[in-house]
Amino acid sequence: MSVVTNTTTIGAIEAPSRRNTELALLAFAVVIPVFAYLNVGLAIDGKVPAGMAGYGLGLALLAGVAHLVVRKWAPYSDPLLLPLATLLNGMGLVLIWRLDQSPRLIATSMRLYDSFSPDAPKQMMYSAIGIAMFAGVLLLLKDHRVLQRYTYISMVLALVLLLLPLVPGLGSAVYGAKIWINVAGFSIQPGEFAKIVLAIFFSGYLMVKRDALALASRRFMGLYLPRGRDLGPILTIWAVSLLILIFENDLGTSLLFFGMFVIMLYVATERTSWIVMGLLMSVAGAVGVASFAGHVQDRVDAWADPFACADKVAACDQMTEVLMSFGSGGILGTGLGQGNSDLIGFAANSDFIFATVGEELGLTGAMVFLLLYGLIVERGVRTALAARDPFGKLLAMGLSGAFALQIFVVAGGVMGLIPLTGMTMPFLAYGGSSVIANWALVGILIRISDTARRPAPAPAPSPDAEMTQVVRP
Repeated sequence: MSVVTNTTTIGAIEAPSRRNTELALLAFAVVIPVFAYLNVGLAIDGKVPAGMAGYGLGLALLAGVAHLVVRKWAPYSDPLLLPLATLLNGMGLVLIWRLDQSPRLIATSMRLYDSFSPDAPKQMMYSAIGIAMFAGVLLLLKDHRVLQRYTYISMVLALVLLLLPLVPGLGSAVYGAKIWINVAGFSIQPGEFAKIVLAIFFSGYLMVKRDALALASRRFMGLYLPRGRDLGPILTIWAVSLLILIFENDLGTSLLFFGMFVIMLYVATERTSWIVMGLLMSVAGAVGVASFAGHVQDRVDAWADPFACADKVAACDQMTEVLMSFGSGGILGTGLGQGNSDLIGFAANSDFIFATVGEELGLTGAMVFLLLYGLIVERGVRTALAARDPFGKLLAMGLSGAFALQIFVVAGGVMGLIPLTGMTMPFLAYGGSSVIANWALVGILIRISDTARRPAPAPAPSPDAEMTQVVRP
């Protein structure tokens, strides 16, 4: 006689949270910038910098707070996103502090030290606000699918953010680009926040309209062309991006928004024709606007041949300094604190901070930074693939695509691959709007990854799920 017992398993298998892995990686993400800070101090003054302990404790405190928030409210999220963002933010603080030292030395020798205002302490304050924004996203956004309810509200909010720099008395033009507003003595770049809000709108819109947009009316040269009435969305976004470029003289933001929409459109419909049409429309719009917009034309000239116009256009002069910075860096660089990229001027710690990386850390250091950015994008794409709902997939892909596009247009502009855009390198460059918005972006990605990796709740047991016993001879 054999006895076979059938039982119903109640409860889900506990998935590893990987929070201890995140904590170990965060330790490295704090130690490496502190070591770099020490290296800069020794290279410039030959002694340990006085602010190293405060910098290290401050960065460790911010990282610890972020980790505790993730451990409590997003325990199943991706373990790499937070350490990667912390490492980039910490290295950005070191590079900004390093660039602060050259003006300090010059001003001291000329007895003008009181006129110099360092940027590193302000960037530390912005980083703390960014961590607070990151924590607020995880605390308030319990489920990313709630954002789908605000699809069209997000569209209106994004348009308001994009139009704010054009309001008289509120917006201000900085070196030709009208992308800033002044509020209570602070300069804010609304476009950095608009990219997140637009990603929410695109995700909600494309989730509903993707079936109609995927339909093709005819095939031309191997591409399935969309129907005429379905071209409305991409034509509208193309027109908005051109208006941004025309009225705000902002090439980077227009490329970022239009490119993000095309990427999300391709992911939603799986039609290659959208990518081809997006690229053609981008080139046509940029060439058309550059033909009559002086600010954009200057940047195109600086890209085509900076040495030919170095004495006439400021953008050309900056590009020549940038190219010489990369050239003098070589493979391994001159060493932290031993370069001359501060000669670029006011943009050394914002638009062109990547030139400091190329000069003082060389090609090797530049590739390491690009690899770190690439890992953030890869983890975002992995989060999109793991998401269980179409809205989460599109939102994670849109945010990752926007982040990747911003890296491309900034690094490509600095290295001469494309014309300069005036955008800031995420986490690395000086700028409060950028660091705060990108910490919010990482927070949303962590929330989506937590929902994707969280074990599904076990179904409630039915009355017939009791233990039964069957006896067979």
